[in-house]
Amino acid sequence: MTTSIDRPEDQGCLRWVLAVPLALLYLPATFFLYGALVLQPDSPYDPMRDDARVYAVLSVGMWFLGLLLTAVPVFHRNLGRWWYAVPFLLATVGYWRWLTV
Repeated sequence: MTTSIDRPEDQGCLRWVLAVPLALLYLPATFFLYGALVLQPDSPYDPMRDDARVYAVLSVGMWFLGLLLTAVPVFHRNLGRWWYAVPFLLATVGYWRWLTV
């Protein structure tokens, strides 16, 4: 008789446990993305331009780290596909801001 480590009654609790590190990673990434989008430099020589670019780079890095963490088999097996959609979309927005600021 074989036993499975993925019991259906544990899926709900396990999803919450696995979602906590991702949420703790995505919360500051959202803050940095918001900061990058809100900062509007006046000229190419405005120091605020560098701040917005740093915020965008930090945001993209944190989103990418979250995507890599989601790809770990334990996360991949227990979390749905929508856990990939939101970070990918917001990383794309951060990358766009990084290039256009």
